[in-house]
Amino acid sequence: MKNSYWAYWLILLGIFIVVIMMLVQNLTTTSTQDYYLLKEINEAAMVDAIDYSYYRKFGEIRINKEKFFESFLRRFAETTNFATEYTISFYGVYEAPPKASVEIKTRSRAISVVGDATQFDMVERIDSIVEGNKLE
Repeated sequence: MKNSYWAYWLILLGIFIVVIMMLVQNLTTTSTQDYYLLKEINEAAMVDAIDYSYYRKFGEIRINKEKFFESFLRRFAETTNFATEYTISFYGVYEAPPKASVEIKTRSRAISVVGDATQFDMVERIDSIVEGNKLE
């Protein structure tokens, strides 16, 4: 009987440690994940939005704003987490020369520990420019 109580306590301790690790991991990796997510999606959306007919005609790189917004939001919606609240802001999106500034504000779910609710807000901002003489 005495040994079975120790087994129950060890199982309970293991479950408690796993829950704590999941909470810490969710909070610590969000900023890094958001930065790389923003960087990759912004780059891919800008490449998708390049106006190739304008490039063939005038030899200059130009993007289509509406296509950039559509591609960015579609890609972002496909890869985000439902447990987090995101606010996306676009600043200074120019067609020629192609430049985009995007900001993502992340608000995590409230974590309650003994009645204290804690929330973490993070802001990631990136500026990107497409440049080059030759497109392939």
